Formats: sequence, C-alpha cells, structure tokens
Amino acid sequence: MNTIVITGASSGIGLETARILTRQGFNVLGVSRSEDNCKKAEENILSENPNARISFFVADLMQQREVVRVAEEIILYLNEHCDGELYALINNAGCVRSWYMTTEEGYEQQFAINHLAGFLLTYKLLPALMKVRGCVIMTGSDSHKGIRVHWSDVMLRRRYNPLTAYKQSKLCNILFAKGLNDRYAAAGIRAYVVDPGLVKTDIGNKETGSLVNFIWTLRKRHGVTPDIPAKTYAFLCEQKNKLEGLYYYLCKEKSYSKQVTSENANRLFELSERLCDISYEKVRMI
Repeated sequence: MNTIVITGASSGIGLETARILTRQGFNVLGVSRSEDNCKKAEENILSENPNARISFFVADLMQQREVVRVAEEIILYLNEHCDGELYALINNAGCVRSWYMTTEEGYEQQFAINHLAGFLLTYKLLPALMKVRGCVIMTGSDSHKGIRVHWSDVMLRRRYNPLTAYKQSKLCNILFAKGLNDRYAAAGIRAYVVDPGLVKTDIGNKETGSLVNFIWTLRKRHGVTPDIPAKTYAFLCEQKNKLEGLYYYLCKEKSYSKQVTSENANRLFELSERLCDISYEKVRMI
C-alpha cells in the first residue's frame, strides 16, 4: 500500500490532490489545522469515492512543536499500518500575510509555514521515505524568480514587506528541494517543486488585511480551479522511474531562478537546521 502525506489537505490544491490520489488507489494521510475542515474534507472525498483510503491529522504547522507532534503521530500510523514506509510527502501547507507576524519561536510566519514547517516535517519523516526511495514535493511559485534570500535578515525584521517575504519563502522551497537532491539522490530520494500557477484558492483571504483580501479576491478570479495543478502532483507521484527535473508546471519541466545553486541550497540548509535545532546528517543513509 503506497502511502502519501499531504499538508494543507483540507482545501484548495491539497484537497484536490488528495481526491485524485485516492482515486488512483493511494493511501492518503492529510494534515490540516482545523479539525472541522478535516472532517468535512474526509466526508467530501468518501462521498464521491466510498473506497478511498483517506485519514486526517490535525496540526498547526506554524508552530514547530506541532510539526514534531504530528510527525510522531504519522510515524506511529506508518509503523502500524504501512510497514513504516512512506511513498511521498507533499509539503503544500502555506500562508500569505499582510504584516509582520511571528510564531512561538519568533520566526516570521510566511518563512515558518511556507519553508521551515516542510523542512522539519521532511526531516522527521525522512527515514520512512528512505525505506521505499520516496519523493518529496513542495508547492512553489513562479514568484521565486527575481528575488534572493536576505541572508543577513532572513525574517525581514528590519524592513518588512509581505510580498518580499512570500517570494523569499517560495525561493526557499526550491532551494530546499535542490539541497535534498544534492544530499539524498544517491539514496533514491527525489525532491520536486510544483508551480501551481494562479489558482482560485483562499490563501490570500486567510488572516490577511482588508487590502490584501480585496486584491486577492479580484486576482483569483482569473486563476484556474485547484484540480488543474493537482494533476501535476499526481503526475510526479505516479512515475515508476523518478524524473530528473526539479521544477514542474502542468506536468512539464520548467526553468527556474539562477539563485538556485548548491551554494545557496547548502547555506539555507545550514540556517534551517539551526532554526529547527536538527541535523539532517544524523539521518542514517539506507
């Protein structure tokens, strides 16, 4: 039984990806912060496909203690039901903010949920992924182009711009994928980033100010429905022989920023390990 974990799975792209993957026979473990939304999403999928293998875990991935807790719950599930194996991890959870907001650790929220949550969750689930030479998929954005990581002030405390923070977090997604491939491709692990394009979701309407909420409400009207990008995640998951590319849009490889280098990926890896108090080198190569 091939099991896939999807974060941000109760709505939007995550929900549609879960819907497609359960139709294809995958066992899907969804993660979302609202218990109510988890129940609704599970009922939604099962109403269309009563045989769907779908389970949800509740966690606020903004906080690192919650990432660790839900990871331990998932590992317990995998050990009990899946021989400790994880076929794929889709780090899809994300947020947009209108002003500077921090987590319990004091980290800027877009950086925390869009990058660090996936970085820490991947670390915790990496042994399960390595057992079956699984893959890790990040939800990226074309907005990662034309930006660089602000190494001297990665939280942008001194001069906060919410759009800059979002773009930087999306660049971190692809740098993280690059760093994973550099470290674990030899062990059979592959990491990818999906550019979903402009999608009709509520990401810009959640916990944002009135201006961002209004602009996003207008802008998303021109986007595609979430089932369109969901097909690319499914496409990457169903490949028997892993693809060599890094960045994908509409099931096709796409060019990415020149900032995506091993040097920058290594620098982000080292910084992220410090911020999460972990060391990827301690994960045994299988």
